[in-house]
Amino acid sequence: MVVSSPSAVEECFTANDIVFANRPPLTLGKYISYNCTTLSSASYGDHWRNLRRISTLDVFSSNRLNVFTGIRRDEIKIFLNKLYSFSSHDFAKVELKPMLMELTFNIIMRMVAGKRYNGEEVTGKDKAEAKQFREMMKEIFEYAGASYLGDFLPFLQWFDYQGFLNRVVRLGKRTDRFLQDLIDEHRRDDKASSESRNNTMISHLLCLQESQPEYYTDEIIKGLILDIVLAGTESSAGTLEWAMSNLLNHPEVLEKAKNELDLQIGEESMMDESDLSKLPYVQNIITETLRLHPPGPLLLPHLSSQECSVGGYHVEPNTWLLVNVWAIHRDPEFWDDAIEFKPERFESPGQGSETYKFIPFGLGRRSCPGMGLANRVIGFCLGSMIHCFEWKRASDQEIDMSEGTGLSMPKAEPLEAVCRARNIMRNVLS
Repeated sequence: MVVSSPSAVEECFTANDIVFANRPPLTLGKYISYNCTTLSSASYGDHWRNLRRISTLDVFSSNRLNVFTGIRRDEIKIFLNKLYSFSSHDFAKVELKPMLMELTFNIIMRMVAGKRYNGEEVTGKDKAEAKQFREMMKEIFEYAGASYLGDFLPFLQWFDYQGFLNRVVRLGKRTDRFLQDLIDEHRRDDKASSESRNNTMISHLLCLQESQPEYYTDEIIKGLILDIVLAGTESSAGTLEWAMSNLLNHPEVLEKAKNELDLQIGEESMMDESDLSKLPYVQNIITETLRLHPPGPLLLPHLSSQECSVGGYHVEPNTWLLVNVWAIHRDPEFWDDAIEFKPERFESPGQGSETYKFIPFGLGRRSCPGMGLANRVIGFCLGSMIHCFEWKRASDQEIDMSEGTGLSMPKAEPLEAVCRARNIMRNVLS
C-alpha cells in the first residue's frame, strides 16, 4: 500500500500508529542489520522500545549532542579552510559532494569512535580503514535503494537470483568485522580514563555494557553504530548538496541569506552552531530543501501487524506501507507553487504548519531519532558556506536538478560550483 496524501498519512500514524510500527523482514536487514534487530530494522516490541529509549536518552539527547559541539565546530572549520585553500584569491571550481561526504563522515566517526577517517593527516591503517568503510556504506545505500525481488517472491532466494544474497552476505560479514574492530580498539585502550571514555558514543555504550552486560551486547552496540553512521553521513551531505544547487539556481535567495548572516553575525567572526536560532531565513532554506528533496522519498517501509482500515479501504495483516513523501511535499493541493523553490513560503502562517504534509524525517513512533543532529550539522555547515564564501554556477547554464537512484535520492549529476573566499575568512585566519 502506498499513501500519497496528508489525510491518509494522518490515519496511518495516529489511529493506526501501533499497527504500522513494524518493519518487514527484508533480506538486507537479515544479513546487514543483525537479523533485523537494529533500531531502523527491528519490529515494534520491547526490544525496539529499549533501542529507541537508548537512542533518545543516551545517543541523540540534547545533552549528548552538546558534548560533541566542539567536534562539529572543528570539522566545519577544517572544511572551510580546505575551500579557502582553493579560493583565497579568486574564484575556483569545486565539486562539493565528495567534500561534504568527507565532512559528515568525519563528524560522525569522531562522535562515534573519536578519530578522523578523512584528511591529509590520516595515513596508514586509518586511511585504509576509512576507504574500506566508505565503500561498504556506499554498497549498503545502493542495495537499500533498490528492491530485491526475493523479498516479494521468496522462491527466488532458493537459487540466489542475480547473486544478490551472496553479495549481501559478504558485505554483512565485512561490515560486522569493521564494527567489531572499532569496539575492540576501545576496549584495548588501557589509557582511557573514566572521563575520556565518555567522550565517544562507543565508549559511552561500553560503559552501559559494564552495568547491564546481559542487554548491551556487542551486537546491540554494533547495530546502533551502524544506524548512526548510515543515517548521519549520506543524507546530510545530500541535503547540503541539494540546498547549494537550489541557491545557485536562485541567486536572489542566496543574497538574502548572506545579508541575514552579515546582519546577525557580522564580518569579524564566523557563525557558530548556537547562532542558528537567529537565522530564520537560513532555516527556511533548509526546510524548503527538505520539502523538495526529502532524504527518504518513500521513507523506510512499514508493516501492518493486524487488519485495519485506511481511507475506507480494508488493510490485511502483513501489508507493506510506503509513504510517498516526495509526492506529498509537491502536491499543489497543499502547497502554493508546489515545485518552485521558495523559502519565503515558511514565513507565512499555515505553510508547513500542518504536521502531515511535511514529514522529511518520518512520523510517529518510527520517526528519525537523529533529526536533531541532522538539523545542527546542516544548518551550521550551510550557514558557514554562505557566510564565508561567494558562490556562483560553474557555467551560464542552470544547475541540473535531475534526481538519481538510491535510498536517499541523490543528485544525478554531482554539483560543481565556483567559490571565492569573502573577507570574513581572511579576518578569521589573520
